[in-house]
Amino acid sequence: MKIESVDFFYLSMPEVTTEGDGSQDALLVRVASGSHVGWGECEASPLVSIAAFVCPMSHGACRPVGDSVLGQTLDGPADIARIAVQVEYDSMDLLQAPHTWSGVEIALWDLLGKSRGEPVWKLLGYRQQFRKIPYASQLFGDTPEETLKLAVRAKSNRFAAVKFGWGPIGKTSLKTDVDHFVAAREGLGADGILLIDVGQIFGENLEAAVARLPGLEQVGARWLEEPFHTAALEAYGALASRSHKVKLAGGEGAHNFHMAQHLIDYGGVGYVQVDCGRIGGIGVAKKVADYAVAKGVTFVNHTFTSHLALSASLQPYAGLRTHEICEFPFAPKPLAREFTANHLDRDSDGFVSLPDGPGLGIAIDSEAARKYLVEVEIKVKGKTLFASSDQF
Repeated sequence: MKIESVDFFYLSMPEVTTEGDGSQDALLVRVASGSHVGWGECEASPLVSIAAFVCPMSHGACRPVGDSVLGQTLDGPADIARIAVQVEYDSMDLLQAPHTWSGVEIALWDLLGKSRGEPVWKLLGYRQQFRKIPYASQLFGDTPEETLKLAVRAKSNRFAAVKFGWGPIGKTSLKTDVDHFVAAREGLGADGILLIDVGQIFGENLEAAVARLPGLEQVGARWLEEPFHTAALEAYGALASRSHKVKLAGGEGAHNFHMAQHLIDYGGVGYVQVDCGRIGGIGVAKKVADYAVAKGVTFVNHTFTSHLALSASLQPYAGLRTHEICEFPFAPKPLAREFTANHLDRDSDGFVSLPDGPGLGIAIDSEAARKYLVEVEIKVKGKTLFASSDQF
């Protein structure tokens, strides 16, 4: 097969706000080869990511991603890995390239799986998949009382695990933060798995993060996610050495294998979280999962958008029995729910499994997607480099 075309579809809610909700817009990627079509999704700024695919070359190490993809042979997983190396080398100075390539790479796996009639997790070498325990991923409320209500709602929806993130944490006082932690635990109940994500709010401020540890231990939080910037490895390592009951989690900001590897080796994380739409796609995420297994670290997906992204993010560790927690978009914006025709719904026991169908097993609802389509045109020197299409 030859990669004949790569198309991008920028979807957005009518109004995008500053809340930490990545489901407010989306960038769908469609890759075609003959009669086969694959779909992927970038977890990044849609317009910037499109530009990285079509932009004029600045020099030999700053080429558009499209130059390394279009016309390439795609006959097996080794071809996807080969193209990834070429993108990394030819676009090393184009910093958006990993995010753009991530969506394309996911679509290539989907296309390859469909052409072979096999799910992606089998193409990755797994003989079977294991169902995962989904955690309801949502933001903290503006007040502890709102956080309590959100936790009660998640529990009433049969979620055994809940993650609260971002919101007011780290922005007011230590007492307020602890009140939110306590409210989350109260609403979830004593037996629920409670996960806390503070969205890099402490930067590199080690002592601010340390001050939250007693409160997190009090409520039995399973992990503290992203206390610092992704690259603040010294701060991560120092906090890990002082946090004996609450493990650290991080990695969603990693946009290559080495960033995730360093969080494991030098940051001391107990859970490495990878977003396939950022790190370079499914193949590199599988490489991180393999490394995590070897290092005794638990691999977890990062997904806060659609079920297309959710399916992609579960593939790299589908065959790992003991790596059983997965992030589940609990309350995404309507576009993230609507543009896929099917979803990874929980079974009667509350678990999530991947489809056995070919590729990612997720279909696109073109009519629903068209409602959110943003018209885009990119022109340079009078030449149109990209023009959006509504032909899904």
